[in-house]
Amino acid sequence: MTFSRLFIVVIFLFSITGISGLANVSNAASSHKGKLQPEKDYHSFANTDEVILTHIDLDLAVDFDKKQMRGHAVMSLKYLTDKAETLVLDTRALNIEKVEVRKKTEAKQGKWKKAKFLLRKADPALGSALAIALKDGVDEVKVHYSTSPEASGLQWLTPAQTAGKKHPFLFSQAQAIHARSFIPLQDTPQVRVTYNATIRTPKALRAVMSAENDPEAERNGVYTFKMPQAIPSYLIAIAVGDLEFKAMGKRTGVYAEAEILNAAAAEFADTESMLEETEKKFGPYSWGRYDLLILPPSFPFGGMENPRLSFITPTVIAGDKSLVALIAHELAHSWSGNTVTNATWRDLWLNEGFTTYLTYRIMEIIYGERRFKMESVLGYQDLEAAVASVKEDDQRLAVDVRGRDPDDAFSNIPYEKGSLLLTEIEHKIGREAFDEFLKTYFAKYQFQSLHTEEFLDYLNTHLIKRYPDKLSLDRVKQWVYESGFPADAPKPQSDAFTIIEDKRERWLAGGLIARKIRHGEWTVHEWLFFLNNLPEQLSASQMAELDRVFELTESKNNEIAHSWLLIAIRNDYQPAYPRLEKYLVEIGRRKLITPLYDALMKTKKGAVFAKRVYKKARPGYHPLAQGTMDKIVYPEGK
Repeated sequence: MTFSRLFIVVIFLFSITGISGLANVSNAASSHKGKLQPEKDYHSFANTDEVILTHIDLDLAVDFDKKQMRGHAVMSLKYLTDKAETLVLDTRALNIEKVEVRKKTEAKQGKWKKAKFLLRKADPALGSALAIALKDGVDEVKVHYSTSPEASGLQWLTPAQTAGKKHPFLFSQAQAIHARSFIPLQDTPQVRVTYNATIRTPKALRAVMSAENDPEAERNGVYTFKMPQAIPSYLIAIAVGDLEFKAMGKRTGVYAEAEILNAAAAEFADTESMLEETEKKFGPYSWGRYDLLILPPSFPFGGMENPRLSFITPTVIAGDKSLVALIAHELAHSWSGNTVTNATWRDLWLNEGFTTYLTYRIMEIIYGERRFKMESVLGYQDLEAAVASVKEDDQRLAVDVRGRDPDDAFSNIPYEKGSLLLTEIEHKIGREAFDEFLKTYFAKYQFQSLHTEEFLDYLNTHLIKRYPDKLSLDRVKQWVYESGFPADAPKPQSDAFTIIEDKRERWLAGGLIARKIRHGEWTVHEWLFFLNNLPEQLSASQMAELDRVFELTESKNNEIAHSWLLIAIRNDYQPAYPRLEKYLVEIGRRKLITPLYDALMKTKKGAVFAKRVYKKARPGYHPLAQGTMDKIVYPEGK
């Protein structure tokens, strides 16, 4: 169906149901590849040029038996034109039971009145537009609804899938456009809202949200929350489980199941120092507290920067703080991303590129230059791998994801390429000058969303024109709009890796036996460099020697285990396969499992193993991980 015919059909449907004025159906996403409008969010149906949400009040009951949240959302409206007759919201697989509207005045609130609404046919990637009739200047809308057990932004875990094994667990993941699967709203980062919530749970469980949390709240089955700062929809988050709390500093603490609480608090004990040092460099922390929630291992990401309460995978609890760069990354989002936000998913690099750059800086401050250099080299290698594997159009920082799921925008390109661009600017004008620019930039756009072209205008005015002999707008545009990255871009170096490279080459050449490699003091970064830069094909004796000497198959560090298991797959090293099966069943983090399934599916024998294990593992994966692995394991369709 063409776009124009679709528009006519929708207008007709609205006319026969008594709803008119759907003037902005054209604001919905479309696969039409005409001229791109940078300010337009192609992944939202919302008519944000007519009316926007400013606040949401949630009242939701959590039902683990039905795998459902049910209740209502009250939305406060701000009209941008007096011609608005319809509010269009984003939804995905929601059961809309009833819609009401009312008008608030300074003296009193009006009564709720039933409103006419239409839920459009679902788009596979975007869900369904919910259009609600507005009249008489109503400025509050109440939607009564329930979620689907298959909601893409929620995962319901059985007691067996938790650390404690006694109670179920629920958590959300809203980025990029999954908030619409558990709240009807304008699911676009262009719109920022404050919110309050009442969450009703089984009495044995605790609810937490990306809001003000009270660790002393009584476990009575009713929890209330307030988020006073305006945030984009993808940062609204909820979790419910058998959670305890432990403070790590005056503004930092950790929520987790009791079985992993102490280990998590010890692993992430430097979080308060990270917070303090980042404030010194880039301005005050704007969110009150910064706490961590440690989720079960099925969480599909390393972390999610939900404000005030970052969601964290337990796979980074290594016992030696070797993987805490993840915490630095989620914390850094409190300046870049949460406070200054990408306006559309095309602009993701403004979020993740800046945050990755800040992550490296935080790690250098807390753990020193040596670790900073090693992590920078590994990040550069990740970027090289991404450029080699991601199709050319998706190697641009300002990536065009029209007509696709915006989750396709996520790769190492916006993270590492964006960070390397900022590193180049820093090198050209000096760190002190660049830090001052970033501090001013974060303050200027605090609690705002902007697109790539707005940033380039700001960069040109406030930095490039100040340093015309050192910076060029054309050079920056090359980074942003062209594939790959410039050949003369900064390339991180580490002396520590030079030593390891020499040992690796000597071992491969047969001039050094594995047990003579001095590895007792190696950090996880040195191990990853050693493993990730081995040739793809090793002999059976080489595989056995490495495993025998270094016990890699049984490594307790999930990153090291991932690298080794990938090598084991490429070399059909069968002694590692029991651990590989256990790893794939127990861990749902996409970064760690996707390359393993990819590698297995390259051979007939591996594919048989992958399909057998995936059948067992899939029920424990988050819907986002299921969607990714389904395409890998069943490329022909299930």
